[in-house]
Amino acid sequence: MDIKYFEDTDTVLIDFTDKEIVETRDLSQDILIELDKDGNLVSMTIEHARDRADIANFSYKQFKEHQQGTAP
Repeated sequence: MDIKYFEDTDTVLIDFTDKEIVETRDLSQDILIELDKDGNLVSMTIEHARDRADIANFSYKQFKEHQQGTAP
């Protein structure tokens, strides 16, 4: 997974895989997703990221096992 923030356009691009993109869907005016041939998520673009995704407070945590109160 690769996350890129473009400050000049206030856009976040999250690449989940490097599979070929065959479809793009708009989830909202500022969020779009790209899917592979099997309908799996390849990437997500978030425009106006400061407002939509609170990019200034981004953090990443990895857990070895599921902990109560966290998503699997």
